[in-house]
Amino acid sequence: MNQNNLHDCVRASMESFFRDLDGTEPANLHDMLVKAVERPLLEVVMEQAQHNQSRAAIWLGLNRNTLRKKLLEHKLID
Repeated sequence: MNQNNLHDCVRASMESFFRDLDGTEPANLHDMLVKAVERPLLEVVMEQAQHNQSRAAIWLGLNRNTLRKKLLEHKLID
Protein backbone atom coordinates (compact mmCIF):
# COMPACT_ATOMS: atom_id res chain seq x y z
CA MET A 1 0.00 0.00 0.00
CA ASN A 2 1.51 3.32 -0.97
CA GLN A 3 1.11 6.58 0.90
CA ASN A 4 -1.77 7.73 -1.32
CA ASN A 5 -3.72 4.55 -0.55
CA LEU A 6 -3.27 5.12 3.18
CA HIS A 7 -4.42 8.71 2.77
CA ASP A 8 -7.46 7.57 0.78
CA CYS A 9 -8.28 4.88 3.34
CA VAL A 10 -8.16 7.34 6.25
CA ARG A 11 -10.18 9.88 4.30
CA ALA A 12 -12.86 7.32 3.40
CA SER A 13 -13.03 6.13 7.01
CA MET A 14 -13.45 9.69 8.29
CA GLU A 15 -16.15 10.43 5.71
CA SER A 16 -17.96 7.26 6.76
CA PHE A 17 -17.58 8.24 10.42
CA PHE A 18 -19.25 11.61 9.75
CA ARG A 19 -22.06 9.95 7.78
CA ASP A 20 -22.65 7.58 10.70
CA LEU A 21 -22.84 10.55 13.08
CA ASP A 22 -25.90 11.68 11.10
CA GLY A 23 -25.57 15.31 12.17
CA THR A 24 -24.36 14.66 15.72
CA GLU A 25 -21.43 16.91 16.66
CA PRO A 26 -18.17 14.96 17.08
CA ALA A 27 -15.80 15.44 20.01
CA ASN A 28 -12.10 14.75 20.51
CA LEU A 29 -11.59 13.71 16.89
CA HIS A 30 -7.83 14.14 16.92
CA ASP A 31 -7.36 12.01 20.04
CA MET A 32 -9.74 9.37 18.69
CA LEU A 33 -7.90 9.11 15.38
CA VAL A 34 -4.44 9.04 16.97
CA LYS A 35 -5.50 6.25 19.31
CA ALA A 36 -7.08 4.29 16.46
CA VAL A 37 -3.98 4.52 14.27
CA GLU A 38 -1.14 4.52 16.79
CA ARG A 39 -1.64 1.04 18.26
CA PRO A 40 -1.65 -0.89 14.97
CA LEU A 41 1.27 1.24 13.76
CA LEU A 42 3.28 0.32 16.85
CA GLU A 43 2.30 -3.35 16.60
CA VAL A 44 3.41 -3.68 12.99
CA VAL A 45 6.60 -1.67 13.39
CA MET A 46 7.64 -3.62 16.50
CA GLU A 47 6.98 -6.89 14.71
CA GLN A 48 8.98 -5.80 11.65
CA ALA A 49 11.81 -4.56 13.89
CA GLN A 50 11.80 -7.94 15.65
CA HIS A 51 10.82 -6.13 18.88
CA ASN A 52 14.03 -4.10 18.85
CA GLN A 53 12.88 -0.83 20.42
CA SER A 54 15.93 1.13 19.31
CA ARG A 55 15.44 0.12 15.68
CA ALA A 56 11.69 0.75 15.85
CA ALA A 57 12.25 4.19 17.39
CA ILE A 58 14.59 5.14 14.54
CA TRP A 59 12.09 3.93 11.93
CA LEU A 60 9.31 5.92 13.60
CA GLY A 61 11.44 9.03 14.08
CA LEU A 62 10.88 8.89 17.83
CA ASN A 63 13.15 9.01 20.84
CA ARG A 64 13.46 5.48 22.28
CA ASN A 65 12.01 6.66 25.62
CA THR A 66 9.00 8.15 23.82
CA LEU A 67 8.46 4.86 21.99
CA ARG A 68 8.69 2.93 25.25
CA LYS A 69 6.11 5.27 26.84
CA LYS A 70 3.74 4.72 23.92
CA LEU A 71 4.23 0.93 24.05
CA LEU A 72 3.37 1.01 27.75
CA GLU A 73 0.31 3.24 27.15
CA HIS A 74 -1.01 0.76 24.58
CA LYS A 75 -0.12 -2.20 26.83
CA LEU A 76 2.18 -3.64 24.18
CA ILE A 77 4.94 -4.20 26.76
CA ASP A 78 4.99 -4.68 30.52
